[in-house]
Amino acid sequence: MKKSLLALAALGAFAGVAHAQSSVTLYGIIDEGFNINTNTGGKHLYNLSSGVMQGSRFGLRGAEDLGGGLKAVFVLENGFDVNNGKLGQGGLMFGRQAYVGLSSSQFGTVTFGRQYDSVVDYVGPLEAGDQWGGYLAAHPQDLDNFNNAYRTNNTVKFTSVNYAGLTFGGTYSFGGQAGNFTGNQIWSLGAGYNNGPLALGIGYLNARTPNAFGGLFNNGPSSSPLTTASTPVYGGFATANTYQVIGAGGAYTFGAATFGLTYSNISFRNLGTTGQTRYETGSNVFFNNVEANFKYQFTPALLAGFAFDFTDGQSVTLANGTSQSGAKYFQYSLGTDYFLSKRTDVYLIGVYQHATGTDSTGAAAVAALNGPIVPSSNGNQFQARIGIRHKF
Repeated sequence: MKKSLLALAALGAFAGVAHAQSSVTLYGIIDEGFNINTNTGGKHLYNLSSGVMQGSRFGLRGAEDLGGGLKAVFVLENGFDVNNGKLGQGGLMFGRQAYVGLSSSQFGTVTFGRQYDSVVDYVGPLEAGDQWGGYLAAHPQDLDNFNNAYRTNNTVKFTSVNYAGLTFGGTYSFGGQAGNFTGNQIWSLGAGYNNGPLALGIGYLNARTPNAFGGLFNNGPSSSPLTTASTPVYGGFATANTYQVIGAGGAYTFGAATFGLTYSNISFRNLGTTGQTRYETGSNVFFNNVEANFKYQFTPALLAGFAFDFTDGQSVTLANGTSQSGAKYFQYSLGTDYFLSKRTDVYLIGVYQHATGTDSTGAAAVAALNGPIVPSSNGNQFQARIGIRHKF
């Protein structure tokens, strides 16, 4: 009897140690709301949609202590639509994130799988869309990926430890094409500084053949290449051999007020590589984007924000040798967020966009807010949303 009790006690102690050394956490977000859009393909639209402030999701996050400051870590994160239960991210089971790796308290973390690039990690959090505006307030059709419209598959990622507020990292995504090492290849680098009232971020993203199957724009099982009908801001340039983003941003907090600024240079290089194009084969096209944002924390539970974003599309050479002027997009965003508790908040967002010039389709530019939103039939589009978000 005594031996049985001793064995049971030893087993209980061992189980307690094992529990202390490893952990698995279930977490998630449910985001739902009502929208009014003034011009969806020429018509007003009233609808419910999921995952605007933050993508609706559930995930598993785990860590196992291996000793000596080393841990094994993993994340499996699913995206879904609350309204119909379907999978997000082109039908992927764990389309938001799926990775495993090792984390060292001295050097940093190396992970392998489907992950976020360095522009998303270090610059994205400084735009209004990642703070209080949701994907509606992201830059036109998220052309610089600050709002994480596209993830990277087959990716090796390094993230440094925090050096007094400074972190840095990079990613490399293998294209997986036999005999073509650079086909669908994606790589990125970035760094951030966050200490006291000052936050800074810089990032670089380079994606080869982004619109080919398996590329950055087309890497889900049920996804499809970008088209000019759904993505007029830059869909006509998606035949490029290389999609490149250089981004930077900063924010400074004065008491309850925070002022922020972001900049991105987006280029589609060597057009016509992955399909026919109306543009001169091998030509390049560039966009410059600037956003100024402001938010004020009225109380610990209530904040409000405003942002102005300007996107300037440069001219591009047509197949006949003439030049086509680019499009310009002016975007204004307002938002307010009230926290009912630490886990539940209600919010209101309004975004207006005005477009001028000639877009990637070769036609007069139409307004095209970010997200699964049908572009406007003219140069103006406004969408308002009232929503609720719950975290668990």
